[in-house]
Amino acid sequence: MGVSALKWQGWLVALVSVAGLLVFAPLGLYVWAGGAPTARPAGAAREDVRITDCRIDPASRRVAASVEAVNRYPAPGAYVVTVEFRDQPGPEPDRAGSAASAASSGRGPQVLVRIPGVRAGATEHGDALGPVWPPATVPWCGIAAADFAPAP
Repeated sequence: MGVSALKWQGWLVALVSVAGLLVFAPLGLYVWAGGAPTARPAGAAREDVRITDCRIDPASRRVAASVEAVNRYPAPGAYVVTVEFRDQPGPEPDRAGSAASAASSGRGPQVLVRIPGVRAGATEHGDALGPVWPPATVPWCGIAAADFAPAP
C-alpha cells in the first residue's frame, strides 16, 4: 500500500505542475512581451506640445513663438511641431492636420520647429521664427500639428 500511495502522490505533483505551467506560462509571456514601449497612437504628440510665448521681435518685426515639448512616451525621441501665425485665433485644426482642411479654414503662415533629443519625462524648448508682422496687429501663435519619432 505504501508504494501505491507514493505513486499517486507523484502523479498528483506532475499533474499540478503541468496545470501550473498551462495557467502561468501565458501570463508570463504576456508580461514579458508587454515590457516594450507600445506604438504611440496617431495624434498623441499634439497633446505633448504647447506655445509658451508669442511675441514680435522689435528689431526685425518678425513674429516669434516659443514651443515647449513634454515627452510623455516611455522612450526618448524628437518632436516636429508645425507652428501657425495668424491675426486672431481661428478654428482648431483637425487631428490629422490635413492640407485640405487647412486650405479651407484660411490658415496663416506656418513654420516647422524640430525639438530633438527629448528624454522620457523631460521638457525641452524650441523657437519658431515667423514672417514679418504688420504694424498695429497682434499676432496669434498656435500649434497646427505635431509629430513624435522615437530615437533609433
